[in-house]
Amino acid sequence: MTPVFDPVRVGALDLPNRLVMAPMTRSRADAAGVPSALAADYYSQRAGVGLIVAEGTQPSDDGQGYMTTPGIYTAEHVAGWKKVTDAVHAKGGRIFIQLMHAGRMSHPDNTAHHRQGVAPSAIAPGAPMFTPTGMQNIPTPRALSTEEVRATVDDFRNAARHAIAAGADGVEIHGANGYLVQQFIAPSSNVRTDEYGGSIENRARFAIEVATAIADEIGADKTAIRLSPGITMWGIDEGADGPALYRHLVASLDKLGLAYLHVMHQGNDDLLADLRKLWSNKLIVNRPGRPRERIGSDISTGLADLEAYGQLVLANPDFVERLKSVAAMNEADRNTFFGGGAEGYTDYPTLDTAALALSGFGSHT
Repeated sequence: MTPVFDPVRVGALDLPNRLVMAPMTRSRADAAGVPSALAADYYSQRAGVGLIVAEGTQPSDDGQGYMTTPGIYTAEHVAGWKKVTDAVHAKGGRIFIQLMHAGRMSHPDNTAHHRQGVAPSAIAPGAPMFTPTGMQNIPTPRALSTEEVRATVDDFRNAARHAIAAGADGVEIHGANGYLVQQFIAPSSNVRTDEYGGSIENRARFAIEVATAIADEIGADKTAIRLSPGITMWGIDEGADGPALYRHLVASLDKLGLAYLHVMHQGNDDLLADLRKLWSNKLIVNRPGRPRERIGSDISTGLADLEAYGQLVLANPDFVERLKSVAAMNEADRNTFFGGGAEGYTDYPTLDTAALALSGFGSHT
């Protein structure tokens, strides 16, 4: 496990270890998309990891999909996120904000102005979504015009500029998990006939244009992207040429000199090995459900430079210390993942607070 504790340079940052907090939606922003007051506590508690990648954050009104998710495109958003980044930096941490446009993974009831979802094509994902009135089927989105696609690229650029103004160390483009960027990649959600549809070059174009625009705006060393090759959730089917598309996409993105590529890996080992060869800068690998005893294995073999963890960091603010001391880990409470207040958000015990509780200090008895 030793390599995970080695320092590493990522983009413009020197990180003290190779452990990354994966982005996780927590749905605790206010109705205007401003991070809650608790968000600064939540992220700063976890500043011991080498890099925090904050939750998916919409770059525009159209980008919102779920209830009470944060945005980063208004002055109010910047002020809210500034409290978060200041708190993380005060603890010696580093934080990227993930820019997530949900695309068709949206319900009008979850948005401030009851907006219809937008997507590459007017194809519903065939999935339900939680709304203020309970689970509802996601309606068919509106297909973006060619001009609107280009305007959406500018929305990402604008959001990245706001993220840096809010004190973020960089931004990660969410190109995974069935959201807008991957909707352009997959022929099951993209049947366009303009320059953004059809061939693998065309279906990769939106991702490349977004990354290029952001790198031009804030610097390539502050720009990163997350991909999930082969994922099949929410009606996403990348087709037989999916691996070829990702080889083309990663080779094209590599020319931009981005800070890192973050891959959520779910099984195509040959493709992941190829992406490792095609990518010149730092590679973060996230394997959902990886057992504790396998932590550090991808770094040890040279497949990854860093490894990302989600629920383990969510439930263990002192994740790095617990790894170093081989201490037991808290279990994540799935019932408190989304929405609510401090419970299941900022109240997970650390080793220190657990020891105090056992000794009787800090209690009311």
